[in-house]
Amino acid sequence: MERKGFDGATVVSFESRLADAMTESIRRRGGQPLSAPSLREIPLSENAEAFSFAEKLFAGRIDLLICMTGVGTRILLEALATRYDKQQVLEAFSRLTVVARGPKPIRVLKENNIPITITVPEPNTWLEIIHELDHNSRSLALEGKTVAVQEYGVSNEKLIQALKQRGANVLQVPVYRWALPQDTAPLLQAIREITDGKVQMALFTNAAQVDHLLRFASGEGLEPSLREALKRMVITSIGPMTSEALHEHGLSVDFEPSHSKMGILVNEAADHAAELIREKKEGPARRYVNTKATQVSAVGRQDSPFLKACRREPTSVTPVWIMRQAGRYLKEYRQIRDRVSFLELCKSKELAAEVAIAAAERLKVDAAILFSDILLIVEPMGLTLEYGSENGPEISGQVAAAADVDRLPEIEPAESLKFVFDAVQLTRQCLNTKIPLLGFSGAPFTLAAYIIEGGASKSFVNTKRFMYSDPGAWNALLQKISRGLVKYLNGQIEAGADAVQLFDTWVGCLGPEEYEQYVLPHTRSVIQGIKPGVPVIHFGTGTAGFLRQMREAGGDVIGVDPRVELDQAWAAIGTDVGIQGNLDPVVLFAPREVIRAKVKRILEQAASRPGHIFNLGQGILPNTPEENAVAMVEYVHALSQR
Repeated sequence: MERKGFDGATVVSFESRLADAMTESIRRRGGQPLSAPSLREIPLSENAEAFSFAEKLFAGRIDLLICMTGVGTRILLEALATRYDKQQVLEAFSRLTVVARGPKPIRVLKENNIPITITVPEPNTWLEIIHELDHNSRSLALEGKTVAVQEYGVSNEKLIQALKQRGANVLQVPVYRWALPQDTAPLLQAIREITDGKVQMALFTNAAQVDHLLRFASGEGLEPSLREALKRMVITSIGPMTSEALHEHGLSVDFEPSHSKMGILVNEAADHAAELIREKKEGPARRYVNTKATQVSAVGRQDSPFLKACRREPTSVTPVWIMRQAGRYLKEYRQIRDRVSFLELCKSKELAAEVAIAAAERLKVDAAILFSDILLIVEPMGLTLEYGSENGPEISGQVAAAADVDRLPEIEPAESLKFVFDAVQLTRQCLNTKIPLLGFSGAPFTLAAYIIEGGASKSFVNTKRFMYSDPGAWNALLQKISRGLVKYLNGQIEAGADAVQLFDTWVGCLGPEEYEQYVLPHTRSVIQGIKPGVPVIHFGTGTAGFLRQMREAGGDVIGVDPRVELDQAWAAIGTDVGIQGNLDPVVLFAPREVIRAKVKRILEQAASRPGHIFNLGQGILPNTPEENAVAMVEYVHALSQR
C-alpha cells in the first residue's frame, strides 16, 4: 500500500542531537524540512553533585536510584569512573534498588551488568514511575528511604514532590544541563518563517524544546506573534511529557504517535499530514485527530482538584465544571450543529471529542465531560429515538404493561453502544492529560419515565400509573435498565473515564416515600455495580425533600439543584460525602457583579470543607452568554484559593 506523505508541506523540527537524521526523515517523506536546533547538552564540568552522590552511595546511605535517561546514566557512570575504580562503582550500583525509566537507561544499565529492579512502562512519564513504585509499595516502601534521582537537564518537580509526599528523602543528581545552541541563527530564522505563515507543521521531540523556543522568542520580542502563529499550525508531540509541556505553555497538541520514538513520529505525522493540515485550517471547528496515541496513565490525574474533591480531600481551589458545558451556547458547538444532526454528532467519535474538548479548553474548567446523551441507551432496547421536535426527544415503542417489558431485550452496550466507548477513548487521548474526564448515564427512574411517556412530561401520569398499578412490571423494567447501565458505565470507565455521573433528571416528580419504595433500590444497584475506586456523582433535580434517601442510594458526591441552599443540603446528606452545585443557571444572564456575588455566597456556604465541586444546579441554558460562563469559572477559582 502506498504511504501518504507531507506532500510538500514545510515541517519545522527543533531536534538538536539528531537534527540531520530528522531533516532527512522529513525530506524522505515528502516534506520541506526546516531544522531549528533549540538546545544543547552540556556535561557539568565540576560534577559536584555526582561526587556527593558517590560518597553517600559508598557509605550505604542511598536506598533507591531512579535513572531518568540513557545519556544521563552513562555520563553519571563515566563521571564517577574518573575518581573511583569502575568495578567498585558498578558493585555499589548493583546493591541499590534501581528504577529505569524507559529503554535508553535500560540499555545503559544492561551494558554495565547493573541489575534493574523496576522498569517503567510507556509512555515513561513521571506518572508511570510513581505508579510502578506504588504498585510495589508492599515490598518497596518509600517512607524514610533515600531516593536518588538522576536528572536530565531540568528537575522534574512533580516527580520530586510525589516522592516526598510518600515520605522519601530525595537526593537530586544532575549530570548535565540544557542550554541554547551556540549558533541561534537557525532558530531565529525558523521563528520568523513560522510567524510569516510559511510553516504548516511543527515536530517537538523534547519537553525542554518548548521552553527554550518560547524563552528565546521572548528575548527577541517575538513571543506573542510566535504563539499566535503556532495556534494556526499543526503541533505534533513525541509523547505525553512533551505534550504536558506544550499544554503548560497554553499550546494544544494535535497529534501524538503510537510510540514515543522519532522515526514513528515522523512517519505517522506524514501519514496524517494532509488531514491534520486541512482540519487545522477550518479554525475553531477543527476536528481533533489522534490515531494510535498511547493512553496516558491516570495516576497523575488523581491529584487533580476535581478527583481530590470527589474523595473529600483538601484542594488548593474549589474545582468547577458545568453540566451541558459543551452545548448550544458555544459558538464551536453551533458551527458543528449547522452541519450535522444531534444524533450524528453523538455517534461521531471525532465530533463528540471535539466539542467536549473545545468546551473544557474554552471554559478552563477542572473536568471535561463526555459529549453524549442519556437517551442513547434506549435504542439497544429496541425503541426508536428521534430528535427534532420542539418538545424534545421522542421515543417510539409503547411500554405500558408487563408484556411490553418482557419483549425489551437486555442491553449489551459493548456492541450496540461501541461508538460511545470510542468517543470516550478518543476524548481521553486528545484531552489535556491533567484534566479528568467524566462519563455519564441517565438514572433508572429517569430513563424509565422517558420510555413510558415517550418523551418529556410535566405530570408523569403514565409513569406513575404504571408504577402504582403493576409494581412487579415496574421493578422488572428498572432492573433491566439497571443491568444495562452497569455494563454501560463500566464500559466508559474501561475506555478512559475517570469518574461518572448519574443523572436523575425527572425523579423530583416523586415524594420521599415513593422514591424510597420505587427508585432507591434500583439506583443503589447501579452505583454498587460500578467499578470500585471510580468516583460516582449522583445528581437529581427537585430532590430537596429526599436528599437523605438519595445519599442512601449511593454516590461519592451528591449533586443538588438551586431549589435548596447548599449548606442545608450538605447538612441533610452529611459531610462524609461530597456535594456538587448549585448555582441557578439563570444567574449567568445577570451582570458580572451579580454572578460574582452569587458564586461567593455558595462558596461561603461550603465553608471550604473538602468535597465541594462547584457547578450549576441544572444544565446551562442555550442562550447563556459564553463570556459569563467563562467569568463564573474564573470567579470560582479566584474566590476559593486556599
